[in-house]
Amino acid sequence: MDCGESLEEAVVREAKEETDLDLTDVIQFHTYSDPNRDPRFHTIGTVFIAKAKGEPRAGDDAAGLKVVKLGELRKLDFAFDHKKIIEDYLKFKAG
Repeated sequence: MDCGESLEEAVVREAKEETDLDLTDVIQFHTYSDPNRDPRFHTIGTVFIAKAKGEPRAGDDAAGLKVVKLGELRKLDFAFDHKKIIEDYLKFKAG
């Protein structure tokens, strides 16, 4: 996030820089702040839901970029509390 930039502006900019995707319909999903979510240090992560347009291309920080089908998400390994974030999103999506 840059000085003077909102979280919403930052997520749109970062998505473009790191994946070359243009985000629309950006909404804040949840902020995760458990002090134990990252064993290295206390981090806070705000997760957004959005629609994306374009052909994904990996930038510097997204070298491992890949598109995954929604039904395949639970089969993947995630760092830190990212599996919980995915589970929370899938519960939300199921309604």
